[in-house]
Amino acid sequence: MPFSLERMFVDVFAPRSGEIVTLMYDVPHGEIPDTHEWQERRQMAEEWHREIARFSSKYEISLNPVVTYEATGAHNRELPEYGSCRGKRVRLEDIAEDSSIIISMPEFSASAPLLVFTKKHEGLRVASLPTVSKGMQESGLSADYSRVAETCAHLAPLFNQSDGIEVMFSTGDTCYFDLSDDKPAIQDDGRLHPGADRSAFRLRNLPSGEVCVVPNESPDSRTAGRIPVSYGDESAVFVVRHNRVMDVCGDGPMTAEKRRAFRDEMALRNVAEVAIGCNDKAVVTGNVLEDEKAGFHWAYGRSDHLGGTVGPKDFTAPIRALHQDIVYAKGNPVVCRRLDFVFPDGTRRTVIRDGVLSI
Repeated sequence: MPFSLERMFVDVFAPRSGEIVTLMYDVPHGEIPDTHEWQERRQMAEEWHREIARFSSKYEISLNPVVTYEATGAHNRELPEYGSCRGKRVRLEDIAEDSSIIISMPEFSASAPLLVFTKKHEGLRVASLPTVSKGMQESGLSADYSRVAETCAHLAPLFNQSDGIEVMFSTGDTCYFDLSDDKPAIQDDGRLHPGADRSAFRLRNLPSGEVCVVPNESPDSRTAGRIPVSYGDESAVFVVRHNRVMDVCGDGPMTAEKRRAFRDEMALRNVAEVAIGCNDKAVVTGNVLEDEKAGFHWAYGRSDHLGGTVGPKDFTAPIRALHQDIVYAKGNPVVCRRLDFVFPDGTRRTVIRDGVLSI
């Protein structure tokens, strides 16, 4: 089915008469250089803004002018206090307060701080599309989101009922993710309909299609194992104990860089997320935004935006807060060979084999 922004917008938001929509993105500045892909994304955002303007009257919604702000330089860092709208300085918190729907299309993901906005402002729903590209309009963004939501609804109970997830990678390494503290799974199902209560999770990444949870972050967490990570031609292994990355094994320059990063920024060591992507239109492109919707992934660093305990306060400076996803969908250099949910009675259910989800 060819991509239709109007169809996706209505499918995701089910807009009500009188709602206010804001589209925003970040801009390069200073030591954060521009790229061709980033330029194309800003152009894409402006095209989406014009398209939404064309159909907004049909649904009796209002569309604000585009809001821009200086890029943070890393995924899920705190946003600057101020941005720009039609050349005027505006406070981003005020924009959030005055909006019903925010569509964010940045170079550097703002999902964590935008989720904080939804917790402050009842009724605000946010679609976050960091690093989105036009090509995704024909893949993950064109998914049937009713089908995506159905798959998420089947996966979520497995997260909620299990004690943990055991993953075997194509390298032969394994890791166990402890879910015994019973945090509820989050369904990124492409549904941001109005009427959800203040406590509801009112942010979705687009393309949508994943279920995730923050593992047990306590000092006695049973999250442990060896997680392989590929950096181009270089391979490393993260050694995990008690839900913390304790060492990075390998000999290349990226391995040394990661070892320094985990040494200097202790909060980065936190295993912040374990997740399964389930968008059947998502393809592996090397772009994490879409890749993570195609299969198993995990993340380290910040977790407070997903119901965990590690946030900007735990980093050496709030601006250094980071949530970094690593993906193992089929088509990546390292693939999830097998994923089992492990239940309290010792039984298991395998849902991924050789990178392919079966549920």
